Amino acid sequence: MQKSSSKQKIKRIQFAFKSRDAKSVSLVGEFNHWNPDADPMQRDKNGTWKKTKMLPPGIIGYKFFVDGEWAEDPENLRTSPNCFGTHNNIVHIVEADRA
Repeated sequence: MQKSSSKQKIKRIQFAFKSRDAKSVSLVGEFNHWNPDADPMQRDKNGTWKKTKMLPPGIIGYKFFVDGEWAEDPENLRTSPNCFGTHNNIVHIVEADRA
């Protein structure tokens, strides 16, 4: 993950995980040091769990922690292998061009 500098534009990114059956879902990634307790998600009336994060430009790895189990984002096919023999999803946040 790239470090934020005063010139980088922080962007609002919304993550979503669809599951009507889940009891708890957390967003976990490089931005919170892979801590499952740091970013619990909120479920809407349609069963979609959501969390908005302010993140700097860069390539950032993440996963979901669903009822105590790691889960990849089925809506994001961009992944990178991790040291556990599975994959993390990645989001590539691009800094907007300046005029």
